Amino acid sequence: MGDVVKFRRVPARQKHKGKTLCRSGFHKWEPIKDRPFDVRQGRLVTRFRCRRCGAIRTEAT
Repeated sequence: MGDVVKFRRVPARQKHKGKTLCRSGFHKWEPIKDRPFDVRQGRLVTRFRCRRCGAIRTEAT
């Protein structure tokens, strides 16, 4: 007879790899405390950083 092959269950972490919330557009934005002044627009700019992936977004206030 042939060899017996054991099948193992794929862990949930590997099954859902690459399907994180941030890749789907669901970031968790937090404001960065410094408030830089934008010379071109002439107003304050708020910068946000995602808690999960570290992406940065700017928003004029």
